[in-house]
Amino acid sequence: MPSQLVEKYFRVENLPHIWCPGCGNGIVTRAIVKAIDNMNLNKDEVCIVSGIGCSSRASGYLDFNTLHTTHGRALAFATGIKLSKPELTVIVITGDGDAAAIGGNHLIHAARRNIDITTIVYNNHIYGMTGGQYSPTTPTGEKGTTAPYGNIDANFDLCDLVKGAGASFIARGTVYGAKLLEKQIENGIKNKGFSFIEALTICPTYYGRRNKKGSVVDMTTYLKDNAINISAWNKLPKEKKIGKFIVGEIYNNKRAEYTEEYDKIIKSL
Repeated sequence: MPSQLVEKYFRVENLPHIWCPGCGNGIVTRAIVKAIDNMNLNKDEVCIVSGIGCSSRASGYLDFNTLHTTHGRALAFATGIKLSKPELTVIVITGDGDAAAIGGNHLIHAARRNIDITTIVYNNHIYGMTGGQYSPTTPTGEKGTTAPYGNIDANFDLCDLVKGAGASFIARGTVYGAKLLEKQIENGIKNKGFSFIEALTICPTYYGRRNKKGSVVDMTTYLKDNAINISAWNKLPKEKKIGKFIVGEIYNNKRAEYTEEYDKIIKSL
């Protein structure tokens, strides 16, 4: 990242970061910063909220209005901020465990309300910070410290989950396709409603080692080789989709936004 962007958007006194060598979280964080910079947003009008976990450390490094909250509760705090200050651009940074396990109820209701919050899930398929436990997105059969013989649970497709709950903008990107991820975040921020971007990232330390995924390069190459843009996905025969996953803008459907509807009620009293 250019030094001028670091000096402009990061709390340099809190650097260097604590992420492991090869972790993809820095790439996702850079994509967020680049999206904000591309849109020329005023730093004082951006609020970044995070929960607990590897991804959620990002709020401590970023020089905006930031809030590092309790585990799973980032969207609850963000909802309060957006209702009290609807003029702010509110961005939630969270992980797959933080968002879909302890925070799962907040996730579905934020999507249901279609409140104007952009949520970016750093999905590394594991609880990285708290000890390598399996998460709601750990693929069936993969291992974690709490699943030493393999996870028997079916894993969530987070994009399908929030679509069913009512999100109005849904996209998925990877740390290999950083430029696409940057654009997805930008489009998510522009959407007037609940925007959900799943960023597939890598955890070489806990997930990679335990599941013998090879080097950082191997894990990143896996994302490259198995991601298929949604524009091509629908044209592929079923057998070509086995083991692959969709990236791109998955869903975009404008509907009434929560804080605007709430404001109408207040004005009618």
